[in-house]
Amino acid sequence: MNDLPLTLQTLMAGALAKHAARPAVVVDGTAWTYGDLDRAANRLAHALLALGVAPGTPVALMMSNCAEYVVADLAVVKLGAAKVPLNDMLSPGEATYILRDSGAVVAVASSSQLDVAMSCLRAGEALRTVVALDADEAPPPDALPWSTALAGRSEDPPAVEVSATDVGLMLYTGGTTGRPKGVVHLQQQLALNLLAHRIETEIRSEERLLLSSPLPHSAGFLLQTALLAGAVSHVERGFDATAVLRAVTEEGVSFLFMVPTMIYRLLDRAAEGAWDLSSLRTILYGAAPMSPERLAEGLDRFGPVFMQLYGQSEAPNFITRLTREAHVTDEQHRHRLRSCGQPTAMAEVRIVDEDGRDCPAGAEGEVVARTAYTMSGYHGLPEATARTLQDGWLRTGDIGYLDEERYLYLLDRKNDMIITGGMNVYCSEVEAALREVEGVAQAAVVGVPHPDWGEAVVAFVVASEGVTLDETEVTRQCRGSLSAYKRPKAVHQVDQLPLTVYGKVDKKALREAWQAMAG
Repeated sequence: MNDLPLTLQTLMAGALAKHAARPAVVVDGTAWTYGDLDRAANRLAHALLALGVAPGTPVALMMSNCAEYVVADLAVVKLGAAKVPLNDMLSPGEATYILRDSGAVVAVASSSQLDVAMSCLRAGEALRTVVALDADEAPPPDALPWSTALAGRSEDPPAVEVSATDVGLMLYTGGTTGRPKGVVHLQQQLALNLLAHRIETEIRSEERLLLSSPLPHSAGFLLQTALLAGAVSHVERGFDATAVLRAVTEEGVSFLFMVPTMIYRLLDRAAEGAWDLSSLRTILYGAAPMSPERLAEGLDRFGPVFMQLYGQSEAPNFITRLTREAHVTDEQHRHRLRSCGQPTAMAEVRIVDEDGRDCPAGAEGEVVARTAYTMSGYHGLPEATARTLQDGWLRTGDIGYLDEERYLYLLDRKNDMIITGGMNVYCSEVEAALREVEGVAQAAVVGVPHPDWGEAVVAFVVASEGVTLDETEVTRQCRGSLSAYKRPKAVHQVDQLPLTVYGKVDKKALREAWQAMAG
């Protein structure tokens, strides 16, 4: 018996055929039907096939939000290739490392990342071809223009057999080593993850989504979910609160995905004018909890539309979910707003102590999870994989507790991660960059509360003997190795870093020092 393999290819093929005549995405005012996307993706898939791309082959998508990203994403799905998504917020150093570490053989790049892609191509390593999106300026002669790649290609689906065990995604995330780690996902787990997104988001065929955060991150999973459901996605190149409210009012947008910082901007703008928000059904948020005060304000202004997700790149987006029904402010249940919800349909969650034993309800410990879509491991990092995946359970590195009703409350991040504006920043990565700055002998980084970004990155540095450091110059020298959101918002020079009794940097003392300085 030949069973149909559970892959992204099989799921998406059915959706594209079923909804061929319906609108699928709207980008820059232009609507694409499912049929339009299907045909364009087939043409690109045939081009990639001719370039040597096969199931499991790493293909880098180096683009900001645009229609070509959607087409390229689907082309990779059709071939069962391994998508390596990079957004244009990455520094050149980060993007170069990811291209080399992943072993991507083809990169599809927009102008903002074309220079990095071409540098890797000319270095003569794994990367063999760079497909450059069409722009006003002609691409370099050793790049393959997008229009040329698609010219004359068949609009029929490529005849490629994809296995459930083929690598389908290499999603790079920061880590305690200071280098991004490639989180590897196989086709079957990606298909199950897509089905989990469909269940948990409750996206319907009549839905209109607005996606303005980077598609190489969580928004890309939601785009695929919308396509599977037959919904319409309005893809924006960036976030603008007025544009979002206008889309809800004029286009009937019903589903928004945002980080808390974006929701705060939306609330402020909504208070300044009259908008028809009656179509709005869901505001899905994640990456960080919302402040209780602003969440209450949001419920009052937008109604019971909020839904929170908690996940990791290792188990994308849905380990727990705080439902719309749980977003209530009455005295009996308002404490749940501090949680990130209960385990999802395809996930289990436990809290364990340092010896791996289960903690009772209310007791703090490390959050461990088991899902149907947990990563297979970290690319080329067997030791890191073994530390993170233990007996089928994902060690999240987050500290929290479960209450009697199995609502999960996060307290801290064991792996010392800062979440600023919905983006993950690992202290060790920033500290490593700071130590490369001339005159810096020691460095420690902490996250401090920020009214808009949730947390801000603050650095404490010890200068080399006889050196007086300039804050602006320290930050400037980090530009080549750190993205803008990872760079410290403040740098404080200190004579020495405080230590715990165990000889480790006392970051609690540093936060207290910052509070004292902030008044």
